[in-house]
Amino acid sequence: MSDYFKPLPNITPHSKPFWDAAKEHRLLLPSCIHCGAVHMYFEPWCNACSGDGIEWKVLSGFGHIWANCRFHKVYFPGFQSVVPYNVAIVQLDEGPKMISNIVNLPNGTLNEMPIGMRVRTFFDHVTNDITLIKFESV
Repeated sequence: MSDYFKPLPNITPHSKPFWDAAKEHRLLLPSCIHCGAVHMYFEPWCNACSGDGIEWKVLSGFGHIWANCRFHKVYFPGFQSVVPYNVAIVQLDEGPKMISNIVNLPNGTLNEMPIGMRVRTFFDHVTNDITLIKFESV
C-alpha cells in the first residue's frame, strides 16, 4: 500500500475521528449538540444554528449523486494513469454533501453515474494509515 501517489488528507485533531472511523469501515461525521445538524466540516461549531459543541454520529453511508463531472486534465501526477476519472458530489441521506469518486464504474461517460443515482459508502484503503471514503452504486 505504500505505492500510493495521489494526494492524501491532512489529518488534524478535529478530523481524526472521521479518519479513524473510516479505517473501521464506519462513516462518522460531527453533529451539532444543539440543533442536530450533521456537518461535513470538522470544526466544533454549527453553521446552521451558530451553536458551539458537536458529537460524532455514525451515518448510514447511503445517499445519491447530487452533481457529477469527469476530469480529463491531470492536476496531480498521481492521477496520470486514471484520466478521465469521475468526481461526484454525493448528498448523504442524513443531509451533508461529500465530494468523492464513484468506484466500480467504467470510465466512459457521465451516463454511468447519473444525478439521483443511489450510492453507498465504499472504503478505499489506500495506505496503512488512510482509508478514503468513496461511493459505489447501490
